[in-house]
Amino acid sequence: MMRTLVVVLNWNGLADTLECLDALASQTHDHFDVLVIDNGSVGDDVARLRERLEILNIARDSDDSAEKGGSSSDRQNPTTFVLHLEPENLGFAGGVNVGIRWAFAGDYEAVALLNNDAVPDAGWLANLDSALTRTGASIAASLMLQEGEVVDTAGDGMSTWGMPFPRHRGIPAHDAPGSEPVFSASGGASLFRTQLFRDIGMFDETFFAYFEDIDIGFRARLRSHAIVYEPSAIVHHKIGATSGKIPGFTVRQTFQNLPVLLTKNVPKGLRHIIVPRFVVLFAMMLAKATVTGSAKPAWSGLARGIRTALTHGRRERRRIQGSRTAAVGDIDAMLTHDLPPGQAGMRRLRKLIRRH
Repeated sequence: MMRTLVVVLNWNGLADTLECLDALASQTHDHFDVLVIDNGSVGDDVARLRERLEILNIARDSDDSAEKGGSSSDRQNPTTFVLHLEPENLGFAGGVNVGIRWAFAGDYEAVALLNNDAVPDAGWLANLDSALTRTGASIAASLMLQEGEVVDTAGDGMSTWGMPFPRHRGIPAHDAPGSEPVFSASGGASLFRTQLFRDIGMFDETFFAYFEDIDIGFRARLRSHAIVYEPSAIVHHKIGATSGKIPGFTVRQTFQNLPVLLTKNVPKGLRHIIVPRFVVLFAMMLAKATVTGSAKPAWSGLARGIRTALTHGRRERRRIQGSRTAAVGDIDAMLTHDLPPGQAGMRRLRKLIRRH
């Protein structure tokens, strides 16, 4: 198995983080460490995390001694739980970049990203490792389940309407698809070869949170890296446990980050297909947000997104597209040639237009 660093971010989410860490302590993977990054939490999160990590490390040492009949040093690959503190909230992108830099410094072969509100089954990490080894892919996505054993995401898709989406959300877990290539992977529970980040760069911190994982997946595909989904790698996810603490956050980040995502990544040969459709769908989304009470975060997000797309996005586009190795047809083959799921209003409008 690859030597792996599991990165977990905590931001005022102590109860969820402790549950996540307990699940990581039971992983069957035999060669991994855990880095918990506290992203500027307030209250007693840090003190409680220190206590729990100390307990987990002591328990690990005790288990090693019991199994080996000697000291913990007899074990070939003991798991270590480490806490790293950041003085302020760096967002998801900035936080996981701290973890990736730790992985570089520690010569880890892979980095696993796991949301603090996600509880993995015991075989989660080992099954992701096996998927990368079996397929030669650079990223492996998990089967993330919501409460009630329904699918949260089985890897992420990307529509020709410029909209990413969680695949198969809402279907029963027993109907989840088998292992297969996917366009991208959720940063909430995925495994990345460390070499990928040396090739394409780190997470884009201008995103802060939302769609930074799709950005990584898109950039990986543009550089001909394969991405697979592995249904035996199961995590149980509490959707929005962190972002739901900030009113309007999800809406603002959505309208801010989508224009940047497309500006950077859509190759020239697909812009004439994706961009006009995206403008129509995005306008529909903006109108809906405006009439349903989310006008302020939507419009403020859009304003910042346009500014960022025209500056940072255009600069990054030149770099990303200049180093592209994948053919446009290869990218097109991985896109979903339809509206993304859940766009009922847009589907009705499209049907009405076609009638006339």
